[in-house]
Amino acid sequence: MTERHVKILETLAKQQRIEVRVLAKMLDVSGVTVRKDLDILESQGFIKREHGFATMEPMDDVGRRLALRYGVKRRIARAAAASVTEGETVMIESGSCCTLLAEELTNNKRDITIVTNSVFLANHIRRAPFGKIILLGGYYQNESQVLVGSITKKCAEIFISDKFFIGVDGFTEKVGFTGKDHHRAQTVRDLAELATRIIVLTESDKFYNRGSVELVESGKVTAVYTDDRIPHDKERFLQNKNVKVHKVESNAA
Repeated sequence: MTERHVKILETLAKQQRIEVRVLAKMLDVSGVTVRKDLDILESQGFIKREHGFATMEPMDDVGRRLALRYGVKRRIARAAAASVTEGETVMIESGSCCTLLAEELTNNKRDITIVTNSVFLANHIRRAPFGKIILLGGYYQNESQVLVGSITKKCAEIFISDKFFIGVDGFTEKVGFTGKDHHRAQTVRDLAELATRIIVLTESDKFYNRGSVELVESGKVTAVYTDDRIPHDKERFLQNKNVKVHKVESNAA
């Protein structure tokens, strides 16, 4: 993704709807160029096109969540991707950083198998040149575009995976990492039982949120990939639980 694409996403994440003519002027490019950019972003599920306008779905839409703080999420994903070696089978759950992790792996590592319950993730990387994608079955949640429930767990049981990458909605020292949806949370807990290592990918903002449902206890997590704005007390707490905390720059150019 180009720097111009990132600027388009950041603009739409704030405004939700902008005229193509105005966007071209803001980026100092031609209308033809910006329309090509928008076509690419629409094909990846980030935005939607209307006559003369580019739009982004409301906050609950997974595409818009992916666009928010895209730069730092991309850096988190790249850092996490470095922990995956050629030939591995990994499980990747839903979430913005997780989707970008899958993109990194399937664009840069040739022999990777990704097992996922995220329809959005699978669709997002469908044109990637490398890697194999296995989409689990289950009950389909339309808004989050994930598959959940006992069928999802049953489908996953045949796979052997060393690493399970998850996204989160919040964190508390008492409960650990938390989510918002109890169906998705139960599926995360079910899939976590099938992996040797649980790895959390999340921007630091989530450490200021509580969430409403337990995803996974802090002590069961092997590593966290986040940015350097993680609260110091939360970082120390995780380190005391023997969780390795990897930090990327939050404001890198």
